[in-house]
Amino acid sequence: MNNKVTKLALVLLLICAVTAGILGVVNALTFEQIAYNKMMKQISAFSAVLPSESGYTEVPFDGRAFPTVDSINQSNDGNGYVVTSTFSGAQGNITMACGVDNELKCTGISIIEHKETSGLGAVAASTSNKGVAFREQFIGQGADIALTKAGGTIDALAGATITSTAVTNATATSIAAVAALG
Repeated sequence: MNNKVTKLALVLLLICAVTAGILGVVNALTFEQIAYNKMMKQISAFSAVLPSESGYTEVPFDGRAFPTVDSINQSNDGNGYVVTSTFSGAQGNITMACGVDNELKCTGISIIEHKETSGLGAVAASTSNKGVAFREQFIGQGADIALTKAGGTIDALAGATITSTAVTNATATSIAAVAALG
């Protein structure tokens, strides 16, 4: 009996080793393309929320004060900042770029990555009329941005209150992070 268990364990070990090797090779072959695609997605998001002819420069900030903020990039044109943040949504993390002009007003938001429910929270990132309309509400909003149910002017997506609240709070945090730069 021990011989049979040992043989099965060795076969399983061999299968796992081969599978791990194949996954390692696939990862090595696709790593650069995945990194490139991620970079292009970020550049596209930056351009959508705060266009800049001459690019962006990352600025230092106190990450302890704003734990959801990943980076703050100043437009080399001097017209504002793009804040990248990762925060909790209804189904997982959401990564978003938020443009903030020099008057501390939102110039737009672009959801870069999410795991929200299709047809509900995912609408916030979609190119559908509802998704575009939801994101357009953020343009021109200041640090006092809030959902209508909290006394603000942002209408939540139907069936996606958690996502709507998270995106609104992340926008407020982005504006506060830029304000803290002085």
